[in-house]
Amino acid sequence: MTGTADHDMVQTVASAVAGDEVAFARIVSAYHGEMHRVCVFVCRDAAIAEEAVQAAWLIAWRKLRSVRDPERLRPWLISISVNQAKDLLRKRRRRAEIEVVADASAEPGGRDPATGVDSMDLEAALERLAPDERALLAMRYVAGFNATELSEALGISPSGTRSRLEKLVTGLRQELR
Repeated sequence: MTGTADHDMVQTVASAVAGDEVAFARIVSAYHGEMHRVCVFVCRDAAIAEEAVQAAWLIAWRKLRSVRDPERLRPWLISISVNQAKDLLRKRRRRAEIEVVADASAEPGGRDPATGVDSMDLEAALERLAPDERALLAMRYVAGFNATELSEALGISPSGTRSRLEKLVTGLRQELR
């Protein structure tokens, strides 16, 4: 966000904390899509992800007063939604099904079939990861969290976060070889 956008969001958060539902709706509008994308990555299921994000908004509305630094609202919201996604997955104790969608690779000018196979291999490898591991990858690569934001979300040191992430990525690379 730009400086003006940061200032506007700080004011919006302050208004929402004071009970302004329109201000809260602006927050939802600003962050809902990103929270959903991250949760889809974690859950591997759009319906479960949407349920997690909806639950996250209820928590955010109740706990908005606890946000000490309104400029840190984005990581706080994404962390809540990721935690809700992991909780839903634990409660359901089922694995999401990967839906292989027919692509246009058979059509002239379509995608290279090798790319489709690589994509399916990656999907399968991600599916075998634990929700906590997918959450770490989602917060880093989908939401773009840096090591400090990740460490705050996970409750471990930035160096521990980097180490855990490096080990996870290395494992994925080895599996995909």
